[in-house]
Amino acid sequence: MRALVVSDLHSNAEALRVVMNRVRRKKFDQVICLGDFVGYGAQPNQVLDTMRTIKAPKLYIRGNHDRVAAGLDDAEGFNNAAKAAALWTRDHLSARNRHFLAKLPLGPVEREGVLLCHGAPHNEDEYVFHEGHARDIFADTAAPFILYGHTHLPVIFSIDRHYRVHGVAVRGDVVVRLDRDHRYLINPGSVGQPRDRNPEASFMIFDSKKLTVQFFRVAYDVAKTQASILKAGLPEILAQRLQYGT
Repeated sequence: MRALVVSDLHSNAEALRVVMNRVRRKKFDQVICLGDFVGYGAQPNQVLDTMRTIKAPKLYIRGNHDRVAAGLDDAEGFNNAAKAAALWTRDHLSARNRHFLAKLPLGPVEREGVLLCHGAPHNEDEYVFHEGHARDIFADTAAPFILYGHTHLPVIFSIDRHYRVHGVAVRGDVVVRLDRDHRYLINPGSVGQPRDRNPEASFMIFDSKKLTVQFFRVAYDVAKTQASILKAGLPEILAQRLQYGT
């Protein structure tokens, strides 16, 4: 499998546009999205129209914001800004895009030895931040590769044959070579709302045959996205945080 892997697009059409431009000449077999196509931002239909019509094999799963925006759940547990955006999104989705979100599969989904989930494999709402979380997931799953999102932080956790777990945050553009004797838990970061104090959109190309992960960061028009959020009447904090990558 050689795949373009994105996650947490969060209705940010400007960020998604530059990501797709960046990979226009890259070779990959399919596009993977690890959920949260929508939420927070004010361009849900633009993002979903793009992702639905990409001319490549697609492997998508839903995120917690997708679940709420599709009307499959309430926003209980969301903070005030996230709840406002999710309910606003629900009211502004086209019928086609609402149906698309409602039909997205719940992770985990496994393909070719790669396990896809939004949060943790057992709970799409659970954040996986540290080596303790990673150790529990490795203990509960046998897949050599687990790809996840939800935290908005690009990171790689690994476990070796002696069951030692190691995690490292990924900074900037980098190619990581994987070890055949390790198993991995990998997060591509967020396209639409990065939270590692870098406002640039984050994504990766994952190659399970060559055992490489190539991370990318690309700058986009943050001000334009902020303006769309404010014009829609969404909470101001959702626009402000994009500038700082928090």
